[in-house]
Amino acid sequence: MADVVLIGGGIMSATLGALLSRVQPDWSIVLLERLDGLAGESSGPWNNAGTGHAGLCELNYMPDPDDPTTAESIGRRFGLSREFWAALLDGGDPPAAASVVTPTPHMNVVFGAADVDYLRRRVATLRRSPLFSAMEYTEDPELIRRWAPLIMDGRSGDGPIAATRHQAGTDVDFGALTRALVDAMTARGARVRLHLDVIRLARGDDGLWSVTGRDRSAGTGFRLRSRFVFVGAGGYALTLLQRAGIPEVRGYAVFPLGAQFLRTRTPDVVARHDAKVYGQAAVGAPPMSVPHLDRRVVDGCPAPMFGPYATFSTRLLTHGSLLDLFATVRPRNIVPLLAVGVRNLPLVRYLVGQLLASRKRKFAQLRRFYPEADPADWELVQAGQRAQLIKPDRRRGGVLTFGTEVVTGADGTIAGLLGASPGASVAPSVMVDLLAACFPRRVEGWAPVLRELMPGVRGLTRIPQGNRDSRG
Repeated sequence: MADVVLIGGGIMSATLGALLSRVQPDWSIVLLERLDGLAGESSGPWNNAGTGHAGLCELNYMPDPDDPTTAESIGRRFGLSREFWAALLDGGDPPAAASVVTPTPHMNVVFGAADVDYLRRRVATLRRSPLFSAMEYTEDPELIRRWAPLIMDGRSGDGPIAATRHQAGTDVDFGALTRALVDAMTARGARVRLHLDVIRLARGDDGLWSVTGRDRSAGTGFRLRSRFVFVGAGGYALTLLQRAGIPEVRGYAVFPLGAQFLRTRTPDVVARHDAKVYGQAAVGAPPMSVPHLDRRVVDGCPAPMFGPYATFSTRLLTHGSLLDLFATVRPRNIVPLLAVGVRNLPLVRYLVGQLLASRKRKFAQLRRFYPEADPADWELVQAGQRAQLIKPDRRRGGVLTFGTEVVTGADGTIAGLLGASPGASVAPSVMVDLLAACFPRRVEGWAPVLRELMPGVRGLTRIPQGNRDSRG
């Protein structure tokens, strides 16, 4: 018997567990992971871009250059993440936060008159906000060369080019961060159990959840009972929520997308690139496919990478089954699936083009950012698998979304996370909102601890000033 069961050993479960172990230290918390270690899926350091998403360089968060709403919201929420990580991890020797968050300038580089005009307008809008007032902008090739020499060396100089830079950007090792947060929660009594594959969730007449599945190492079954369940199982989350029978996911479906990156460890290339450089997505590409040439720091070792190149599989987890996608199909989500397929033909064409692209063609995309790139220096690596959320829509049948969504059961005893970016970067504020939704009677008492961990939390999350709801 547990008070809380967390399904999935990634950044979301780790964040929620670390929060709950602070605000309610007397609760029993159990984290279940199907693999032999934590952060083996999308939270793994090479399974994501590691960008501390703060709205500084992600052009897909601001398709309208005159509307900064989304970029500002993500920027503020990432500020809460920095506060939370520092509060939990800076007490060590050496501080764990220093090993997972690396200062790395965030840049944009765009080519052609239309994109230069867009970027110029975007910067003018963002600079009105204190969050972005330090953003630099230039159309001077020599200044861009000083900011990111790989971008300009060997470039012919034909056509307009523009760039932005914000030196307060970060690179985040979400794998190391996940492990550090789990260490913080286990130090307060939480338990972690590996090799446990959750298969079914069922609500009993007593109101408790029965969590059943298979022990992958012993080949035996297991069963746990819990007052509250969080499904942070990545692409497998929808399947478990469907099996739990909660009406909140009726009609929901998922569209799997994978990715590959080119990576180099060549010392000269590593030494000459110290930024995350984002460009514009290709026509028809999903927002998560914005091309970027990034400096990554994993286990203390820097390595530039470029991508992503989209891949497709019916697996919903990197270590999943080819039958995963088909297991999510229900009578209620067939119409949303078909509607999204019909209305997103440019996306389908983009994916087909990506799947058929040769290594030579992929390398040509890198050379648009880094003209002197040597194919011998780069290796192609597989990144994580994403399950983009499809939601039913009365007018359009179904809508493909590219954000992060928390689904909570009506009685607040179960919740799950669906979708992708910028989830990991804003996990603390997402989990605070989850606490407010699922534990409204308790969260007011937790508010002082939450504000101690994240002083900027007021006004950015759903922490109530008072609530007499019967749940909690």
